[in-house]
Amino acid sequence: MRITINTVDHLCDEFEFKIITRDRDLGDEKPYPNIKTNQWQQVGNVQVYYLSPESTTIKEIFYLIVGTSHHILYLNSFFDPLTIKALWNRKLHSAAFNPAIVVPWGEFGWASLKQKYPKKFIFMQLARLIGLYDNVVWRAASKYEKADIIKVMKIKPAAIKIIGDLPIKNIPEITPDSTFQPLAGHRDLRIIFLSRISREKNLDFALNVLRLVKDRIVFDIYGPIENKSYWKECQPLLDQLPYNVTVNYRGSVEASQVVNVFSRYDLFFFPTGGEAYGHVIAECLIAGTPVLLSTETPWRNLPEDGLGWDIDLKEIDSFVEIIERQAELDDDERNQVRTMIKAKIMGRLLDPVVLAANRQLFRALLP
Repeated sequence: MRITINTVDHLCDEFEFKIITRDRDLGDEKPYPNIKTNQWQQVGNVQVYYLSPESTTIKEIFYLIVGTSHHILYLNSFFDPLTIKALWNRKLHSAAFNPAIVVPWGEFGWASLKQKYPKKFIFMQLARLIGLYDNVVWRAASKYEKADIIKVMKIKPAAIKIIGDLPIKNIPEITPDSTFQPLAGHRDLRIIFLSRISREKNLDFALNVLRLVKDRIVFDIYGPIENKSYWKECQPLLDQLPYNVTVNYRGSVEASQVVNVFSRYDLFFFPTGGEAYGHVIAECLIAGTPVLLSTETPWRNLPEDGLGWDIDLKEIDSFVEIIERQAELDDDERNQVRTMIKAKIMGRLLDPVVLAANRQLFRALLP
């Protein structure tokens, strides 16, 4: 996860990180290549323990956590089974566990929460009833996420720390793509959608917007198909796009290549239903590509800095208008926009206050 990588890269000189994770992506039958399972190994700046499927039982998780020297248990996700098993062990064996931080990463935003909501609702009620999340520190990426956590989980505000996410530290060099040779002057607007293909990311909304656009557009979709039934629902919308919109599904992108891929496009169209932060947005802006977002992210007031647009999802005509306006720009104008974004984005990302807050989150829980 990019968020975890960024935290480690920024703070590894001050804290020792050890990461426990699964040995494969969700839904994959085979583990990641070139890893060792069920043992600690050095990966970059961090020690990583890749769990095989048979090693994710509650008992195995207990012995792994209590047998690994640490001061703080940092849990990515609220609904992930690894988090639930870790906290269940903590509930049963409280004396053996150190302080815990729970990081929901936007899971209480309505667009995410409503997916499989009945199952989630039952779990949340049971978790509150048995006190599964008692005495943990909650980390929210923004005031919007904090409000969602309070509303859904009835958590006292004092238990929630608003800690801004850290941007990518080691920005990769942007290399030219020999397969992308744009024509001089006016040309088709190249738009990218890069995210997991799941309902809360709102690809269907993007397709419905593009149905109304009159200018010539190339629309490339990147990301793993997490929700196959949702992707199937999107197929009729893809087929209904007008002749002036060319669409391609490009598959997944390696994390190290995301900034490079963004640099090949004129606009990132991401009308997401909700993001706690949106690292993919930051990586796009680092590449100099403007963003067209919904207002369901912490990235607000983008036009003021010339970084893009944040539009209410109810205003579909505004999305269409912005895309058509961008389609009329020539290459010189697009390059000017890219240069301006690159000049401004690092000042917005490299906030020393955010770095200090992340550092203090850990220091406050140390013995």
